[in-house]
Amino acid sequence: MSKAVNVGIIGFGTVGSGTARIILQNGALIERRTGIKIKLKWIADLDIERDRGVQIPQGVLTTDAYDIINDPAVDVVVELIGGIQPAKKFMLEALKKGKHIVTANKALLATHGTEIFAGAEAQHKSVGFEAAVAGGIPIIKVMREGLAANNILSIYGIINGTSNYILTRMTKEGAPFDMVLKDAQRLGYAEADPTFDIEGIDTAHKLTLLASLSYGIPLSFDKVYKEGITAITPEDIAYASELGYKIKLLAIAKVVNSEIELRVHPTMLPEDYLISKVDDVLNAVYVVGDAVGETMYYGRGAGDMPTGSAVVSDIIDIADRGEGRCCPFLNADGSGYKIKDISDIETMYYFRFTVMDRPGVLSKISGVLGEHNISISAVIQKERRADEAVPLVVLTHRAKERDIINAVKEIDTLPAVAAKTRFIRVEGKEYN
Repeated sequence: MSKAVNVGIIGFGTVGSGTARIILQNGALIERRTGIKIKLKWIADLDIERDRGVQIPQGVLTTDAYDIINDPAVDVVVELIGGIQPAKKFMLEALKKGKHIVTANKALLATHGTEIFAGAEAQHKSVGFEAAVAGGIPIIKVMREGLAANNILSIYGIINGTSNYILTRMTKEGAPFDMVLKDAQRLGYAEADPTFDIEGIDTAHKLTLLASLSYGIPLSFDKVYKEGITAITPEDIAYASELGYKIKLLAIAKVVNSEIELRVHPTMLPEDYLISKVDDVLNAVYVVGDAVGETMYYGRGAGDMPTGSAVVSDIIDIADRGEGRCCPFLNADGSGYKIKDISDIETMYYFRFTVMDRPGVLSKISGVLGEHNISISAVIQKERRADEAVPLVVLTHRAKERDIINAVKEIDTLPAVAAKTRFIRVEGKEYN
């Protein structure tokens, strides 16, 4: 005997239309596989006239979200409008009306999730958010269930398709950032205001959720170090390739001596690593557990159908499991973990110095690096233009970020240094 669940969707944009299409087209398949019959009772949107390419049954569309929130027959409210308000208001009021919530709203959960989850716990209701991280990749279910028996040692994620597309094009074509960004906007991969994507904010929202779920720490968006890709140049990408690396915008969470690193920044990775091969708008999350070892999850991180698939999976999960399974972050105490300041991390580094082509410059720079406990593993200096500015590329062994910052400050004051030094963090095996 099938179990019925009545659903109302608030927001009929890209993800809302994909969710509706999956429910209507694959409803019989879902019922046959799971015993859950999903009934699409309402869709609310300010614009219900525009054709989304989905045939919606008569009487389902409304312009008033409160038709859904106030309907006692609705079991699950799906919030897909994004942003903070009125999404937060709609979620909290739906919870007070005794309804479960499913959302793709990573920004809201990362910054106001404690209040949302508290509202759910008070009503013994669930909040599903599979679609909030990595689109159609079921990474939330993996972290919450599949790897529940593991201490999570590290997470590395390419979880923003816009930035990955831009870096892929820059790598393959040698094109400058600004040109590729304009193409991404024209193709619909980047928003008119791409700040959240290219400055690492969207990635940090997602990392906040993954880290809290993995390590039992409170939602910590404000403590995530965030650095975007706007300063990456084709020159840096070319030098990285010569050294055997690729540059990716990476979300990193790792445990080091009972401290957690939470950081988002451009990262050089060995080009033979599997995650380095994830290109274009695709996403991947690489997770290391103490029991399972290395695992990777790969697929489409955005779009109507992949993200809609994640939304529907949460609806099925809620209908199957019932009430109260919602709040992994609410009473998180961190299990003794402290979030490490970026100045305390230790990794390898890539430097691109711009120096006057004079004898002794490299020895002066290496001397400063040595004074700050930084040792060199590789050097590239190709161009020779006597007494003119040329690039000097240096790759280091592992060093502390605080030492790196102090060394760069000193090096940039040297008379032979003609421009501000650029550095990129390097993860993975040591250069050989």
